Amino acid sequence: MIQDYLHKSVWFIGLLLLQVLVLNNVHILGGYATPFLYIYLILKMDSDTPRNALMAWAFVLGLAVDLFSDTPGMNAASATLLAFMRPGILRLFASRDVTGPYVPATGVMGMVSYVKYAAAGVLLHHAVLLTLEYFSAASIPGLLLRIPASTVLSLACILALDAIRRK
Repeated sequence: MIQDYLHKSVWFIGLLLLQVLVLNNVHILGGYATPFLYIYLILKMDSDTPRNALMAWAFVLGLAVDLFSDTPGMNAASATLLAFMRPGILRLFASRDVTGPYVPATGVMGMVSYVKYAAAGVLLHHAVLLTLEYFSAASIPGLLLRIPASTVLSLACILALDAIRRK
């Protein structure tokens, strides 16, 4: 139990530092695509993690990113919504053959199901985050370009990190 919290805390700090020190400064495709890798922690929590605990982890992680990124509550709101919706998204894409608690991964869910699960979670997070960031009807074309571009970039980073962790 304590080892599990320690493990999650190390990932929390590592992903937070990576996000605020490196990834917030990465802008690809003329600034339309920015990877948000910190949500990897939310996506990789155990399937039996209580929703309240998941939302607490997500809120604190999002709030920490907000504090270092000068984005007032946007990351906290979008990460908390992702945590709230994650059990439903996980049930939607997880195989019915999987029994008991598990950590979402390609080995457990299969490659296609895992990619669908991760893509749905990333898309939900990015749609909320970037809509809150733009919050203007005048920037709808930019928003409609930025959401899929950032989603694809973040999903690629998540899949790459997942592949590295398996090795």
